[in-house]
Amino acid sequence: MTTTFEAFTAVSVEEGFDEVLVREWEPNRVVDTHTHPFDVSALVVRGEFKLTLGDKVITLKAGDPFRLARNIPHIENYGPEGATVWVARAN
Repeated sequence: MTTTFEAFTAVSVEEGFDEVLVREWEPNRVVDTHTHPFDVSALVVRGEFKLTLGDKVITLKAGDPFRLARNIPHIENYGPEGATVWVARAN
């Protein structure tokens, strides 16, 4: 991964996201089925986690970007190292 948080923020704002933050997740944390009232554009910068959408499980590792539309039910399952994720939100 070669981008910086500043570059991620600049691109996110240009794309219409109005909030950008760093989320730190502890090892083995499971966030059971939930939704967000905002669209997400994110980049995993440390560790890994599994994102479950219905029957589909996506494993995301450092360097992997992902997007998630608002109000989509999902589960987040963070790995044994935990994870750091840069998150842009469109509220």
